[in-house]
Amino acid sequence: MKSPTPFRSVSPDNEYLGTMLPYTPLHYLILTEGDFTALVMTSGNMSDEPIVHTNREALHRLGRVADYFLLHNREIYQRVDDSVVRMMSGDLSFIRRSRGFAPLPVMINRNLPPVLAVGGELKNTFCLNKSRYFFLSQHIGDLENVETLEFFEEGVQHLRKILEIQPQLIAYDLHPDYLSTKWALGQQELPAMGVQHHHAHVASCMAEKGLTGKVIGFSLDGTGYGTDGTIWGGEVLIADELGFERAAHLRQVKMPGVEKAIREPWRMALAYALEAGLELDVGKYFTDVSGTEADLVKQMLRKNLNSPVTSSCGRLFDAVAALAGLRHRVGYEGQAAMQLEAHAVCFASVKGTGYRFEIEVEENKLVLDWRPVIRQVLKDAAQNYPAGMIGIKFHRGIVRAFARIADLLRERFALDRVVLSGGCFQNRYLTENLSRRLTKRGFRVYYQTLVPPNDGGLALGQAYIAAHVLQKSKGAL
Repeated sequence: MKSPTPFRSVSPDNEYLGTMLPYTPLHYLILTEGDFTALVMTSGNMSDEPIVHTNREALHRLGRVADYFLLHNREIYQRVDDSVVRMMSGDLSFIRRSRGFAPLPVMINRNLPPVLAVGGELKNTFCLNKSRYFFLSQHIGDLENVETLEFFEEGVQHLRKILEIQPQLIAYDLHPDYLSTKWALGQQELPAMGVQHHHAHVASCMAEKGLTGKVIGFSLDGTGYGTDGTIWGGEVLIADELGFERAAHLRQVKMPGVEKAIREPWRMALAYALEAGLELDVGKYFTDVSGTEADLVKQMLRKNLNSPVTSSCGRLFDAVAALAGLRHRVGYEGQAAMQLEAHAVCFASVKGTGYRFEIEVEENKLVLDWRPVIRQVLKDAAQNYPAGMIGIKFHRGIVRAFARIADLLRERFALDRVVLSGGCFQNRYLTENLSRRLTKRGFRVYYQTLVPPNDGGLALGQAYIAAHVLQKSKGAL
């Protein structure tokens, strides 16, 4: 029998997304014996719903979309999605930690009281600890509907039962509208504790690496509820396992339409351009955006209508991708930023220093000002620079800027340990080059390899913080 060729995963836009190896005998037979022009491989579920795991449910839910069903008399006991990884500096780094890896525990170096952490909304996982063993669940999915919430509840009950864990505290994200938060606050038999989103990201990496005490924590992602009620996402924290101080962040910008701004990066591009003092010719840069749409968004920004401010690093990546002409609207989370990275690495051999950010001080915090970068991006775009050239200059610039932030915080706080976490650190160029640059400057750098840096690892950080707070409250620290 000939050796099988791995599945190559391709998006609807013919973007190469990765490689899938056959992990069941059926996959192997299909790959070796079948004669197909193309194979469409996807999970057994409707979009945004959990995986179907019973024959009856499959026939009911998927009967209108699947032509044939291969059924078995051995029932599936637990739903488990595929795990997804990529290489990072020679190590496996998880995008999704599930089949084959969960609930393998993360072991720390001290015994802590048992807690339940319920994670966030996107890429939800939950975490239970027993003494020094922290068990992160399989991938649950985005908690945006009743079906996924029921899967979450089933998973919590199952893991509590098989591990015989009786948590003493529930940890949850501060965002009041997350279903996980509402569920936690509805559990009357246990006290509940809110944990700030970006602190949880940093603590997740600290737990994985066995760190205690203060660190410089870079927590870069798309969205997280800040303690001031605004949307955070480009944060540098001085943090430990008990608390944190917001030491630096990206300059804030308005987010017109909130969720629409995530699905339509051209909106963020327009917001960044206006904040940088530029009048963007929307028809020139975004040919698929009507003048009416653009005028409406401009009015929203000028009148502060449904346009909360954000310091998100993910939205900055989106805006640069849109201005570079790569993606004005997205079909899935992170698509624009992923394309920007992919184009940028094609120009990595081209020498240059990158765009220059400015660093300001506001209310005793360092603020990374992106306005000069947006002006430079638009200048290069106007001269028809390739998207990859704009992308590599942006990546080099943000790496250099964050390294400078670390230098300034080391001088102020006398800290040399740096933790990298949050969804933006799925970006290999950003992670590898920032890590390398910081290491050359004498920092000890830690990034995640056992659990995802994205929200799939959030519950581990929540549990790590909550367990330490609970232990301190008992006078055991």
